[in-house]
Order: sequence, then C-alpha cells, then structure tokens
Amino acid sequence: MSIIIGIGVVTTITTLYLGKKCWHAFHKAVGISPGVLTYQDYHAPLSLTTLNWQQLNLNKKHLESLSEQELRQLQRIDEKVHHYQAYQQELQAQHRTPAVNESQFVLHKMLHTRLPEVLASYYQLTHMHKNAKTMNGEKRVEAGELLQKVLDNIEQRLDTLLEQMEMRHLQDLRVMNQYLDSHDN
Repeated sequence: MSIIIGIGVVTTITTLYLGKKCWHAFHKAVGISPGVLTYQDYHAPLSLTTLNWQQLNLNKKHLESLSEQELRQLQRIDEKVHHYQAYQQELQAQHRTPAVNESQFVLHKMLHTRLPEVLASYYQLTHMHKNAKTMNGEKRVEAGELLQKVLDNIEQRLDTLLEQMEMRHLQDLRVMNQYLDSHDN
C-alpha cells in the first residue's frame, strides 16, 4: 500500500513540475512572461513620458516636435546601439580589446554629439514656427527631410556595423571549423 501511495505522490509531483515547465515554455514561445500583467501595445502612439533610452542621451524637450515615425526610428537606433554596446562589453569581458576603426569613431560622434545637436536645431526651428508663425512650408519640409536623412544615415551605419560584427563571428566559426576538420585525420 505504501508503494502505491509513493508512486501516486511521485506521479503527482512529476505531473505538476512538467506542467509548470510546459506552461512557461508555452508563454515563452508566444512572447509573454507568466505572472506579468503588463501588456505593451507596440502599435499604440508613443508617449514622451514613457520613453526610456537604453544608450542614447536625448533631451526629452527636443523630442516633442518629432513625429511618431521619427520617434520609432530613434527607438530602433537606440536598440541597435544597445546591441553594439553589449557586444563591445562582451569583448572586454573576454579580455579582448576591440579595435576602433574610423567608421566606429564617426558613428560614436554622430550618436553622442551630432544627433542631440540636430534634434535641438530641429526643435528650435519647429518651436519658432509654433510661436512666431515664421517658418514657411518649404522650410518646414526641408527641415523634416534633413532630419530624416540624418536618422537614416545613422541607422544605416549601425546596420553596417552590426552586419560586420555578425560576419566577423561567422568567419571565426568558419576558421575554427576548418581547423577542426584539418586535425581530424
């Protein structure tokens, strides 16, 4: 009788444990966290008060004049910078000093100096327009186009840099694979 009770207890514990693991795996597969009741609608309009920047240091006042599309692009840029910074920190943790090339230096300067300056200038132009009604339609369109070019340029540079990182890792794996294949004999 004690054997049957023991088997029943073990079966129940195993079923509960596996059920919980499956429940968590299901939630992870569909992209939600069990126990977290916060739903984030990625298509909802962005609010400047809830925007959090991981890497970029931007003046929230300068973001007030940006469109929804421009704010989302800035968020994408911030996310890509975060991935790049995480890669750099991982290299440093492995005691490998990453070499900084010209494109990385220029991108760093654009992100941390020029982007805030551009956003400040754009804010000043649009802010003057709201207060004095002096900005004509052509200037407003040109300012928007120039801002978009800057954002596109930065995002393109980040994409190129991240692609180079991926190619470097893929090349390292290829070299290791060739080394192992050559020593199999």
